[in-house]
Amino acid sequence: MLRRSILVGAGAALALPAVAQQQQPIKIALIYGKTGPLEAYARQTEAGFMLGLEYATKGTMEINGRKIQVILKDDQLKPDLAKAALEQAYGDDKVDIAVGTSSSAAALAMLPVAEEYKKVLIVEPAVADQITGEKWNRYVFRTARNSTQDALAAAATLKDENISIATLAQDYAFGRDGIASMKQALAAVGSKAKIVHEEYAPQQTTDFTASAQRIFDALKDKPSRKIVVVVWAGAHPLPKLMDLKPERYGIEIAPGGNILPVMAGWKQFPGLEGAIYYYWGFPKNPVNDWLVAEYKKKNNGAPPDFFVAGGMAAAMAIVEGIKKAGGTDTEKLIAAMEGMTFDTPKGKMTFRKEDHQALQVMYHWRMKKDPPDNVDLLELVREIPADEMKLPIKNKR
Repeated sequence: MLRRSILVGAGAALALPAVAQQQQPIKIALIYGKTGPLEAYARQTEAGFMLGLEYATKGTMEINGRKIQVILKDDQLKPDLAKAALEQAYGDDKVDIAVGTSSSAAALAMLPVAEEYKKVLIVEPAVADQITGEKWNRYVFRTARNSTQDALAAAATLKDENISIATLAQDYAFGRDGIASMKQALAAVGSKAKIVHEEYAPQQTTDFTASAQRIFDALKDKPSRKIVVVVWAGAHPLPKLMDLKPERYGIEIAPGGNILPVMAGWKQFPGLEGAIYYYWGFPKNPVNDWLVAEYKKKNNGAPPDFFVAGGMAAAMAIVEGIKKAGGTDTEKLIAAMEGMTFDTPKGKMTFRKEDHQALQVMYHWRMKKDPPDNVDLLELVREIPADEMKLPIKNKR
């Protein structure tokens, strides 16, 4: 298990009062899947998290005179390692708050640990509904969107037509939650669309021929518009599905949003549409302007991606929460963060009091006809407001 500690603080510590100098640093554990197929997600989360701390503390890397110490732990996308990493963070490292992780299955394994140690856990970027649903506890907050928010945003792009839908998803918590949420979301927005087939494939699938044939058979004779909705993390099946020529049956693919390297492979499909959590060119606010400029400066002109924004949101929530609570006492943090509205690159987010899920905007996108490069890819159809997505409360609080 990778473990790395970063002590960050302004160089002006001598100017602080003696009492402040003696204060212990604020310890934050960042747990992520840096080893494995979601490595790109983890690297982005870390980059965004550190930038978020920089922005929210105005470059001091201190909160109320206390330096921030970030302890990094690699759970390798394995639930048992994620659980052990969080136990070590709370028990041995004595962290004040933790953030994680990349995999929904790993995040679910961490939830009982937060409750056992009575410490706050910010879930970022794991998506499964169960995290703020049936498996939730009061120590868990989530800046990441959940599967239902993804589904409601996607449904908002499909609600105005009579559509037959087949789905393709990974056969684990993220994929199955995503499809269950899609069904509920279509009903919630009053869509006429109907799901006529569900297809689940192992996470490591690379040959989609058999899955695609079952999907095509279920859709090809439908008289309505025909769409395949894909819920997938990691290497995306869209290009391989398109190689199987769904257009011969009048079938369209709706892939959802993804990281830039994945979407760059979709440039040959102009007009492709979907919903996305974040795209660097969409939000118009000072936080995103700063993020885009700083990230480009530090990454040879490349813009921030999907999970960079998520990492930054988690960091900004922590800084705002600690400031509001006046420290890192868990009960004071929970009281401060329930219902708290805070800035992010996407604009304002609010932790809903009932389940601590961050309510947030989403975006309806369309692939540009002639993208000039591999990052300037999407045009904004519209911003989908948080209050348009009627997010149900799924926990048992």
